[in-house]
Amino acid sequence: MAQGRVKTRQAGAEASLAKAGRVALTTDTGGTLAVTTHATEAGFSPLDLLHSALAACLALSARIAASQLGVLDRLDHVRVHVSGDKAEAGPSRIDRFIVRFEIEGDLDDATREAIIAAAEGDICTVSNTLRGAPEIVLAE
Repeated sequence: MAQGRVKTRQAGAEASLAKAGRVALTTDTGGTLAVTTHATEAGFSPLDLLHSALAACLALSARIAASQLGVLDRLDHVRVHVSGDKAEAGPSRIDRFIVRFEIEGDLDDATREAIIAAAEGDICTVSNTLRGAPEIVLAE
């Protein structure tokens, strides 16, 4: 179980879409991003954002795990690649995420495995949320 101080951040986002054009995202903290709408267009699609959220959360969580394990000073770099497989039968969804960690630094294999296990199993809010099948409530 992850221990320590829990930091909270205002969270939420709004998507806006006109009759033509891209989806414009704005986070509750003021971040902005235009979402691509064409399969061949460079940029972030909604699925890219889902994969990116998991990858970023796992990378940050690996750094937290290294700190909790007392090996942050030996950690040089964390890279997390996330892809996924769409379900063959409806409804449209990702039914499997494939996650690849690369952890560089003066760390043995057991320590790398402990970092990954803590990051993915306890610390990462995104992976824990995806694993938990959260309720989606349509507000009035």
